[in-house]
Amino acid sequence: MTTLIVCHFVLAACARPLVRRLGSRAFVVLALPPAAATVWAAAQWNTAASGGSVTSSWPWMPAYDVSVDLRLDALGELMVLLAAGVGALVLLYCASYFSDDIPQLPVFAGNLLAFAGAMLALVLADDLISLYVFWELTTLFSFLLIGHSSELKHSRRSALQALTVTTLGGLAMFVGFLILGQAAGTYRISTIVADPPGTGLAVQVAVALILCGALSKSAIWPFSLWLPNAMAAPTPVSAYLHAAAMVKAGVYLVARLAPGFADVPVWRPVVMVLGCATMLLGGWRALRLNDLKLVLAYGTVSQLGFLTVLAGVGNRDAALAAAVMILGHALFKAPLFLVTGIVDHAAGTRDLRRLSGVGRTLPHVCAVAVLAAASMAALPPMLGFAAKEAAFDALLQGDSADRWALGVTVAGSALTVAYTLRFVWGAFARKPGVHSTPVHRVGWAFLGPPGLLALCGLVLGPGVGWTYGLLSAYADTFPVPAHPYHLALWHGFGTALMLSAVAVAGGAALFAGQATVTRLSRRIAWPTADRVFGRLLLGLERIALEVTGFVQRGSLSVYLATTLLVMLVGQLAVFGVDRPWHGASAPRIWDVPLQGAAAALTCASALLCLTVSRRMKAVVLAGLTGYGTALLFVVQGGPDLALTQFCVETVSMIVFVLVLRRMPVHFQESVSTWRRAVRIPVALAAAATLGVVVWVAGAARTADAAGAAMVEETAHHGLKDVVATILVDLRAWDTMGESAVLAAAAIGVTSLLYLHRRADGSGLREDVPRRTAWSLTAPELTGVLRGDEGAPERSWLAAGATLAPEHRSVVFEVVARLLFHPVLVLSVYLLFCADNMPGGGFVAGLVAGLALITRYLAGGRFELAEAAPLQPGLFTGLGLFLSTGVALLGLVEGTVLHAWTYYGRLPVIGAYHLATPVLFDFGVYLLVLGVVLDIVRALGAKIDRQIERAAAEKAAAAAGTGPEPEAGGAVR
Repeated sequence: MTTLIVCHFVLAACARPLVRRLGSRAFVVLALPPAAATVWAAAQWNTAASGGSVTSSWPWMPAYDVSVDLRLDALGELMVLLAAGVGALVLLYCASYFSDDIPQLPVFAGNLLAFAGAMLALVLADDLISLYVFWELTTLFSFLLIGHSSELKHSRRSALQALTVTTLGGLAMFVGFLILGQAAGTYRISTIVADPPGTGLAVQVAVALILCGALSKSAIWPFSLWLPNAMAAPTPVSAYLHAAAMVKAGVYLVARLAPGFADVPVWRPVVMVLGCATMLLGGWRALRLNDLKLVLAYGTVSQLGFLTVLAGVGNRDAALAAAVMILGHALFKAPLFLVTGIVDHAAGTRDLRRLSGVGRTLPHVCAVAVLAAASMAALPPMLGFAAKEAAFDALLQGDSADRWALGVTVAGSALTVAYTLRFVWGAFARKPGVHSTPVHRVGWAFLGPPGLLALCGLVLGPGVGWTYGLLSAYADTFPVPAHPYHLALWHGFGTALMLSAVAVAGGAALFAGQATVTRLSRRIAWPTADRVFGRLLLGLERIALEVTGFVQRGSLSVYLATTLLVMLVGQLAVFGVDRPWHGASAPRIWDVPLQGAAAALTCASALLCLTVSRRMKAVVLAGLTGYGTALLFVVQGGPDLALTQFCVETVSMIVFVLVLRRMPVHFQESVSTWRRAVRIPVALAAAATLGVVVWVAGAARTADAAGAAMVEETAHHGLKDVVATILVDLRAWDTMGESAVLAAAAIGVTSLLYLHRRADGSGLREDVPRRTAWSLTAPELTGVLRGDEGAPERSWLAAGATLAPEHRSVVFEVVARLLFHPVLVLSVYLLFCADNMPGGGFVAGLVAGLALITRYLAGGRFELAEAAPLQPGLFTGLGLFLSTGVALLGLVEGTVLHAWTYYGRLPVIGAYHLATPVLFDFGVYLLVLGVVLDIVRALGAKIDRQIERAAAEKAAAAAGTGPEPEAGGAVR
């Protein structure tokens, strides 16, 4: 089974070269996989008819009990014969229908064969999840096939409509599958049907959602709008997807689940009411249409309603009637669509008002159409008659609801006879006042596939008993009555035969009065489903625009308030309904009173942020909240976290200050009193709620803390610092991912600030001598920048003299000069002492970055260039390379990030050891240093150049020697 399915997709992938080489004759080659599937299914007939099955299983997600299970039983045998047999004939038909110069023919051929493979897998699937996957594959390929003529707006719209309706139904069905699988404890369909999980509320919801998907797939009202519009597809697609394959998927799913769930309260009302409504509405609509394909399309909708009723009734005889009707419907509707394609191909039109005398010029085509139409109208001795007799008898023997359904199906059958006569008359009869339609000759290869299908309908009418063994094997999965129905063409005179005669007579009467019926139908017609769908989409678009205009106001404060309110409402709902603290230990206010004092100071800093109007004050107060959090870490006993928090907060505040240089001093957004009165309570309520959530979560622990195990594991390796060991050893994968994200974020943010391609990163002129600026005196460096040599006066900083006098601070320069090297040494110490003391590559990189930031703040961008003459990207890239290299080095032992430790002894230092986690941490150190340097270069040095250039342009403009500066001081 798996091989047959795979062959469909493999050959579909080869469709392009086949069609390019063979033209339309490639369809003959493409018909081989479905033909092989048909032969294989026929060989399994006896196994399926005896109640046995052929199974295949391939584990997919064993942890969730999900596998690709395939199973061929009696119902699967029937559907495989239809999906594969009709598919093979349709592909052979395509060889005559299409010419070699049809645009996108290779794509169409591949999609059609792939659809056949997906449909074959769908009817064989014995697992809910895999069934859903193949279900959506048929949706996808049908979308591509319906929209084949993508240059036409109608084709694109029809394809999108079919995709929208069936996909929405499929998503609802998928949720139902998940609920049903959880309720049953398995996703195996045969197991679920054999032992249903009861009729509780969850099962009823699951069944309702599954029916939503099944009914949308089979175009049952109110989802029936997509199928008639899908007639925009080429005729072979209509003959296969919309007569024998795709639209049968929903009916198949109903028939598959009915033995286990027909007794669920929601099942029968939905299936029978909507099925009966669809049968009447589709048949009535078909009576006033003039396009032959649309007549058949609405007839298909009507017949699908009939099939849904039979498949969903839930008794043995109705199931038998549904099975034989599924077979009969494919054998008469597919050839009728194919004949329509032949007529359109030969006459150039499908409008029944313009067709006249085609039956005389194409007698063989007319004979095939009459055979198939007689089966659709349920005339003896066709298979359709035997199926209709079985359906009437099954509903006649049922309860009161079944008899109401019987009355509807008799009326629907009359409509079927009427639109069948309308089709045959419109396509082949000679019409008064209409000239005979010129047609060209039709070859036997073109007529062969529909002729074979129609002939099967004729042969299986008297020979319907041959199928009884197979079809009854499925029907017997329902409780068998005392007098089960047996398939036969003739059951003698009885009520069922009388009802069939009434239906035929009623249909003939409707056809005889078709002019009156057409006028009446158009007068009382409801708005077409297509128009309703269009209005719904237009209304949805307008609502979306209104909602977007109301919500997306371009205000950051509004977005933040919306986010906080959603979080607030959600958390309060959880507190009110779930009560997560129930059964947990009571939350403690604090471990030591010092924690409360630190928390109070932090909260006070946060509240003061509400009162300030200057940006700098807001940054300082926000920074104090970060320092308060670090203080809480200190009190709690987490020096690593506290040290990291102090460094991060310091760097963040400096970055804020650098950015604020280019922004107004005060907040420019004017906030009215009432808005402030709304915002403050929202902010306070959200903060309080989040704080309570964290507080309660900390007390709701049910498992033992992992700290003791971490300490033990760390001590096992001879280490003491648990946090550093976790970051660079136990969970080094997380650190690698976070490092990569940090590097990408820094590069992305800083790149936004560079308006031009980066020049020399040092910021010095290209003609600076190779002697570093650090070895030059300040006047010498100033002279280099100016192009001359200066006096030998020395300065505390290499580029301190480049600053304007009003921007210099001798005390700051002295402090920066004295602290720079000790801070760098401290960063190295924090890097290498992380095994047993607070530290690590991340915090060490931040400390090294703070040293460089101090040089920049004291001496400006030239001082930063002298302190770090290398490109920041070199540090970042080298850090990532080193960390990744250490990780991959473990592959030598077969495990990524496998750790090694080398022990040695040096003459002066003594014993030492070198571990790969230290090298990994060194890579983190370089990466963080590069990120900090890049941010300072972008937000500091680059902005400095922009400010200087803006000032120069302003001065030049004032002197009348240059262009006017741009608004706001921006520099191109």
